[in-house]
Amino acid sequence: MITIKSQNEVEAMRRAGRIVAECHALIQSKIKPGMTTLDLDRIAEKFIREQGAYPTFLGYQGFPNSICASVNEEVVHGIPGNRRLKEGDIIAVDLGATLGGYVGDAARTHAVGKISEEAQKLIDVTRESFFKGIEYAREGYRLSDISHAIQEVVEANGFSVVRDYVGHGIGREMHEDPPIPNYGKPGHGPRLRQGMCLAIEPMVDVGTYNVKLLANDWTVVTADGSLSAHYENTIYITGKEAPEILTML
Repeated sequence: MITIKSQNEVEAMRRAGRIVAECHALIQSKIKPGMTTLDLDRIAEKFIREQGAYPTFLGYQGFPNSICASVNEEVVHGIPGNRRLKEGDIIAVDLGATLGGYVGDAARTHAVGKISEEAQKLIDVTRESFFKGIEYAREGYRLSDISHAIQEVVEANGFSVVRDYVGHGIGREMHEDPPIPNYGKPGHGPRLRQGMCLAIEPMVDVGTYNVKLLANDWTVVTADGSLSAHYENTIYITGKEAPEILTML
């Protein structure tokens, strides 16, 4: 069931979303070659707790850390550990914060030092596809209009959209209805209404959109070993006007 948020609920989500945005800014300032993904996890957890919030991912369905840190061919749900970042890597950091019973959720993909032109294009196109998608995140459109717009941008640039993992509604729970694919034909799915809060999150691969799950039962990688990028924000549908992004400064 899709829930419509009250203004009080949206305000609570703004507060959680701001913590997420500030945490991403902090992480971006810290990323450099030689760091481990666990270093980033500890930075994020410390910051989130200092704001009086809880790192939503920690313990979620058994997930062991406060962020997902997905490097290069890892699409989503990379588990932080002793892997050291090196010059030329890209890393997708996905994180959430729960404050006052409401969740903010966002992901960013970062360069580690100097990266290839292809890797930079991948990061840029993934972000661009998000912003194109949310042009349709307003009353008068259907859910798949967002999905279709994302797919068009990605494929026009020669990349592919992951099919097996999707965006989602968000509020008191990190994952609520509706599921939001990043591909599909326009004009389908629920009609969008003011008060919906959605986590829109394109996951984009250089090569095939096919993915596989590693033996740790969490980390998803591209089937062909190609690079992958992830960009996500929590948004609030304001009505017929542009949506409000709750996880950006």
